[in-house]
Order: sequence, then C-alpha cells, then structure tokens
Amino acid sequence: MTKSDPSRLDGKLAIVTGGGSGIGEATAHVFAQAGATVVVTGRRLEPLEEVASAVGGHAIACDVSDQDQVRAMFAQAVQITGRVDVLLNNAGGPGPIAPVAEVDMAEWITCMNINLVGAMYCLQEAAKIMGPQKTGSIINMSSLMGIQGYPMRSAYVASKFALIGITESMARELGPLGVRVNALMPGAVSGENMDRILAKRAAAEGRPVEEIVRQNYTDVAALKRWVSPEEVGRAALYYACDLSSAITGDKMKVDCGRF
Repeated sequence: MTKSDPSRLDGKLAIVTGGGSGIGEATAHVFAQAGATVVVTGRRLEPLEEVASAVGGHAIACDVSDQDQVRAMFAQAVQITGRVDVLLNNAGGPGPIAPVAEVDMAEWITCMNINLVGAMYCLQEAAKIMGPQKTGSIINMSSLMGIQGYPMRSAYVASKFALIGITESMARELGPLGVRVNALMPGAVSGENMDRILAKRAAAEGRPVEEIVRQNYTDVAALKRWVSPEEVGRAALYYACDLSSAITGDKMKVDCGRF
C-alpha cells in the first residue's frame, strides 16, 4: 500500500478568505496545485470568479465583517464536499495610516471589524464544522506587525496582535478535537496592496516612496528584497498539510529576515 504524500491536500476542501487578489489569490493556486478543492471568498464576486476559474474551484461572495454572510458562506462551502478541512483566515485591510492623535476612529473601527471581528466570525464557523470532524487546519493571517508595533498603523497592529492571541487560545481549545490552529506573520509583501500602503504613507510623511522602501522595507531585510505572495502561500501550505501534523499554536515569520 502506497503511503500518502504528507505535502498534498488531495480530497480536502480549503476556504481562502480575501481570495480575489494578493496573498489569497496566490495561496488559492498553491492549495489547488496540492490537490485541494478551493473556495475563494471576498466582497467582490468578479475577481473571485476569475481566481476560481483558474484553480478549478468555487467563488462565494462574502463580507467577513457581516456575520450572516459568513454563516451563509460556510453553509454553502460545506455543501461542496460535506466538510471543511482548511481555513486560511486572510481577509483584511490596512486600516488608517495616521498618527494616533489624528486617526479617524470610524476608519479605525472599520479595520478592526474586518481584520479581527471578521476573522473571529470565520473562526467560529470553522470550529463548528471542524470540531465534530475531529480534524482540520486553521491558518490565521497575522503579520510581522502582530509581534512588533509600527508607527501610524495602530488599527492594523492592534488587529494583528490580537490574532496571535486568538491563535494560541484556539490551538489549546481545539487541539483535543484534532484541529490545529497556527498563524503566519508576513513581512512586506509585494503587490497592489503594498503599493497603495506606500502611496498613503508617502503622502502622510511627505517623503518619496523610494526612500520609504529602502529605509523601512528592503534594506532592513536580510535577503534585501520583498516577500512574494507565492512565498506566503507556500508557507500556508505547510500549515495546511500533514507536514505540520504535530504543530499547533505556532507563529511563522515570512519576512525575508527582518529581525
């Protein structure tokens, strides 16, 4: 009898929130290549359908900050194979980029509702399905800013710190049921999202984008470059598959060595 490849996800259903672009899109491709049936979710259906078509998966529109939409999304997803094996809790936004004294609190709260409350809605539904299954892997998308503060990013930092705590708590809670919960902490990831953040920061600080990139991102990394979305996706695959079957409550930096 041939032993199954622990790096594969054959026969498993994986939900990727924020799956229409960036890390979510890249991870959907990585999971599909490993054999998973992939469900990509997000607020806009058109990009989701493009990703789903490319990976042979499924697209479900869902705003994670709306609990009813999250419940409906999971109910729809579980109908595909009768189970949910992997959740990449990736949906999120950068939040306001401003000093604490000047931050727009409506924007601050919106960021928390997406990055933290929305993540919790997804965690609740995943736990309801995976617990009775006695198996499953949940991967929370935190950030390098989930373990160190960063100026002008208070909402984002707060949400990502909180996800680390939730990861550790849920790992202990769901471990006896055979469900693993881990967190990824990407550093600066190249792509459209980072381009938007850099433009906002340059405007707020009155400095050129190129100077900000050198001083705060590439020059401070041991590998002297950006992280790619695909590299984060491959790290997510490690937590999703049985290569990490004994690992839970863990936090992995994917940051090109930004010590």
